[in-house]
Amino acid sequence: MKSKLTTALAFVATLLSPNASDAKVKVVASTTDLASIAQFIGGEQAQVESIARGTSDPHYVEVLPSYMIKVARADIYLKVGLDLDRWANEIIDGSRNGKLVVVDCSSRIEPLERPTAKVDASMGDVHPQGNPHYWLDPANGVKVAEQVADALTQVDGTNGSYYAGRLESFKRTYERKKSEWASKTGELSGLEIIAYHNSWPYFTRAFGIEVAGFVEPKPGIEPTPSHTARIVELVKAKKIRVIGVEPYFSRRAPDTIARLTGAKVVTLPPSVGGADRASDYFRLFDVILDVLRETGGD
Repeated sequence: MKSKLTTALAFVATLLSPNASDAKVKVVASTTDLASIAQFIGGEQAQVESIARGTSDPHYVEVLPSYMIKVARADIYLKVGLDLDRWANEIIDGSRNGKLVVVDCSSRIEPLERPTAKVDASMGDVHPQGNPHYWLDPANGVKVAEQVADALTQVDGTNGSYYAGRLESFKRTYERKKSEWASKTGELSGLEIIAYHNSWPYFTRAFGIEVAGFVEPKPGIEPTPSHTARIVELVKAKKIRVIGVEPYFSRRAPDTIARLTGAKVVTLPPSVGGADRASDYFRLFDVILDVLRETGGD
């Protein structure tokens, strides 16, 4: 009898005592890129999840009740901002989490390609506040990491020094990787590529690569035969060797361009998890640069 009572009391104690995951700060991010940065800064003190997958288009995410439940249990939500993840607002509102700390990770970024004229539907999927793919410049990743450290410290002040130390480690890793990337990009200087979507202005600025044209006639607009024909002529005229396609777009038009020109279609993952080896934020850039070196380097 005593043994059964002891066992029962132990079981109840297990249910009532917080487990390791409950003690961690719970972070939900719109994308895998923000999640990867948050996991680096949060370390063993944070439990981090993302909504969008690295192989899916972050502009379009179906809002599911399970996402709202996930955010209802979270302490922090990380948004991309710049109107990329507008769907996140519905998730946050549906979570009814009054204690949630919502961080717009674009707030310290200087956006590129901010329209100077009125934006309308005829322009395609143009973002009025500027191009939202800012995480593809790793210098902007440092700015995001700083915001994440601030948010974690706001929620979990007792571990503020831990997050500060993790942030410094992130910055040291960035400086080390920047030197590695510089050695890889030397042979890519002046490389021109064709991209499917306008995902790359921050990346090309950071690494000295140029996008000569896009498979899409306008952002978010499906390729047309007439536009594809113009890109074929451009590729031939400029002897472009690389057509980069994000993993969630159709390769039909890019493959047609490649067949008619001899250029090579490659998958360029714009997010963590978009390719097998792109398993964290820093490895994402390793993968993109390696793909470009293998196909477009001298």
